[in-house]
Amino acid sequence: MTRTTLLLASLLATTVFTAPALAADPIKMGVVTPLSGTYAPIGQQVRWGLELATKEVNAAGGIMGRQLQLIFEDEEANPSVAVQKAEKLFEVQKVDFLTGTVNSGSTLAVGQTAERANKLIATTVSFADSITTDKCSPNVFRVNARAGQQSTALAAWVSKQKPKARVFFLGPDYEMGRSTVATFRRTIEGLGAVSVGEVFAPLDSKDYTQYFGQLRQAKPEVLYTSVAGNDTVRLLTQMQDFGLLGNLLVVGASGTVTSQNIAAIGAAANGFGTGVGYSTQIDTPENKKFVEAFKAANKADPDLYGADSYGLIYFYKTAVEKAKSTDTDKVREAMRGLEWMTPQGKKTMRAGDHQAIQPMYVVQVNNGQFKIVGHVSGEDAIGPDECKRF
Repeated sequence: MTRTTLLLASLLATTVFTAPALAADPIKMGVVTPLSGTYAPIGQQVRWGLELATKEVNAAGGIMGRQLQLIFEDEEANPSVAVQKAEKLFEVQKVDFLTGTVNSGSTLAVGQTAERANKLIATTVSFADSITTDKCSPNVFRVNARAGQQSTALAAWVSKQKPKARVFFLGPDYEMGRSTVATFRRTIEGLGAVSVGEVFAPLDSKDYTQYFGQLRQAKPEVLYTSVAGNDTVRLLTQMQDFGLLGNLLVVGASGTVTSQNIAAIGAAANGFGTGVGYSTQIDTPENKKFVEAFKAANKADPDLYGADSYGLIYFYKTAVEKAKSTDTDKVREAMRGLEWMTPQGKKTMRAGDHQAIQPMYVVQVNNGQFKIVGHVSGEDAIGPDECKRF
């Protein structure tokens, strides 16, 4: 064999083996989520849900024959940090898609970053209505229920338990906290309730007793709160220590009491009610299979964050396979109006505002366990499409 023949053979071999290798390069998904700080328990559920679904997808052959790779960055529930980490993932890691943001301010800020980079993101956690209403973005999707959907379900239940109740509001002082309070207040007042006061506390507050004087003076029958993570532990245990939970119905956003903080809250969580898009009690084969797999992998129950993060992987997989590409424009178009299966059942991504339509439930804590006490259909809970930007 001549030197020329050997060279040609070598080039052909390189071509044969390089092409499949390039085709098999992983699809990179960035995950910017709180891995430290007061919202770390939420970030943990996000991570568990994403990792479980990714493991399943990869074991079944991946997405269009490519493995899915998750790249995590700690956003610390801080919008400026989240933007820095998102830029790193877009520009250095060249991720095809980004998820994980918890703080609604982070989701809004990272959404702007995604627009500039012509990349796509989806939140599985953030509640603020503005994300898919007046501050909507063509590059941002939400697979979890927004505050309005939660409020519709919860307000209907509260109005039956306490008709025309006196309601006091206590939220964290940032985008999600203020928007969830405003949404629930508007919804419950529409059903005849009376607002008797509201306060907003800084994130990671250590002492909520400074607000108890206002709470006592207002004499509410219902307290609505949208604090989350470790803040909930401090709020409810301090209220219990000061004897404020006696005849008060405490309700809140779906992230207020979760499987991640309920043990730390203890008896102070009893009676708490919330509107949610997920419960381990959903009696379907899909959900039972998911709960069993999640518990086996993580030695803990999934909460709504774990379930919605798990479902996000299948949303992305379905969209990429429909688009036959990871190209931003093609995947965006494939996601609009997309239907996909989740532990909650079938979800539909509304094409107009990029908000998922899904059934909603009301759950109440009874002896440390969440029990389903109410239900609203996805169509009745979703509300009108208020996105005007695209």
